[in-house]
Amino acid sequence: MNATDQHRPAFSFELFPPKTPEGSAKLKTVIAELAAVAPEFFSVTSGAGGSTRAGTFETVAWLRRQGLDTAPHLACIGSNPDEVRALLAGYGAQGIHRIVALRGDLPSGTGTGSAGAFRYANELVEFIRAEHAADFHIEVAAYPEYHPQAPNPARDLENFKRKVQAGADSAITQYFYNADAYFGFVDAARTLGVEIPIVPGIMPITNYTQLARFSDACGAEIPRWARRRLEGYGDDLESLRAFGHEVVLRLCRNLLDGGAPGLHFYTMNQSGPTLRLWADLGLST
Repeated sequence: MNATDQHRPAFSFELFPPKTPEGSAKLKTVIAELAAVAPEFFSVTSGAGGSTRAGTFETVAWLRRQGLDTAPHLACIGSNPDEVRALLAGYGAQGIHRIVALRGDLPSGTGTGSAGAFRYANELVEFIRAEHAADFHIEVAAYPEYHPQAPNPARDLENFKRKVQAGADSAITQYFYNADAYFGFVDAARTLGVEIPIVPGIMPITNYTQLARFSDACGAEIPRWARRRLEGYGDDLESLRAFGHEVVLRLCRNLLDGGAPGLHFYTMNQSGPTLRLWADLGLST
């Protein structure tokens, strides 16, 4: 990689494993459409408590057979060292060299006693580094508006720094719609000596009810002015999506103009909204 490549923004897409044969067939079409613009990698999520672990592994294996760089999510909650060790060996055998290491969530209805051997993502990062040294590029999560379970932003930032000190190479943020929150988080992290790339997570707006539910659960703020506009469209999906596109397009432009090292798109297994942003941003393949 030359010096120019090192400073070129990197773009990546997130997928989730399908649950049905129909979903699998649709996802393969979506992946082909997204792959045409040559993202740096695709990440593949894993459900709470490893509930989609097999689906994640199968989706990753299919992506690799297509020659696509892939980063599986690996959540530590509900896992034990032997399970993690086996997954890492399996991914390594497929030529996977990037892991998104997360704490993850317990499935609903289970108690904290089911959390497994790892409590926090920094412990998982330490384990991966101890087992595989530099074999994997490790991504971790960051929260510009701070994690909903953290008592305050300062504590959340300390938790993020622990993941970096444990051996993380770069970070992907929770989605947000306020560029100042991202830049403020990056500035605060740099003040603490954190120098790894922090890539903004981007969520296209296509369904307000779904977005509001996600945002309330994960602590991502939808600005009040945007909520009012989105609520006002009601069942007018065409107008809602046109407005949502402009909101996210403006956000992406502000982030890239401000020096963000790339963008990570939460595609929700759809190609259209992300590719429209890609085209309007003038991103090259």
